Amino acid sequence: MNVQDLKPQVEQILRDSNKDVKLRMTEVCELLEKNIAYYDWVGFYFRNGDKEELKLKAFAGEPTDHEIIPFGKGICGQVAVSNQNFVVPDVKAQDNYIACSINVKAEIVIPLFVNGENVGQIDIDSHTADPFTAEDEEFLVWVNEKVAAIL
Repeated sequence: MNVQDLKPQVEQILRDSNKDVKLRMTEVCELLEKNIAYYDWVGFYFRNGDKEELKLKAFAGEPTDHEIIPFGKGICGQVAVSNQNFVVPDVKAQDNYIACSINVKAEIVIPLFVNGENVGQIDIDSHTADPFTAEDEEFLVWVNEKVAAIL
């Protein structure tokens, strides 16, 4: 499915204030994981209180042992420090990569800002090599802006 076709569904999920924020974020993860063939794991990590670490809040896909990620470690931990989008076409080429599954070939992590502060990120793993495009990156920035509005 085209990412543009998913925008109204993302907005509808996030508008449903009868559900708590974590459930809405989980539903967004499920929507993306189900409808974009190369999004094999989708999750939201957030800063864990005052600690220099990220904590998994919502996800869709295989369960992961990486529910806590120290700042600076792996792709997610690097984005927590850099505040920059990070697209990894081949995870094997990254020295500072935390393997969540032997099937993961590529990853994209987009920071999530609230009032200019990096409070978390969306993380997507793919079992397909080099699948992420500029359109994915733009779409995920948009998703994060919509999620930030409900935090």
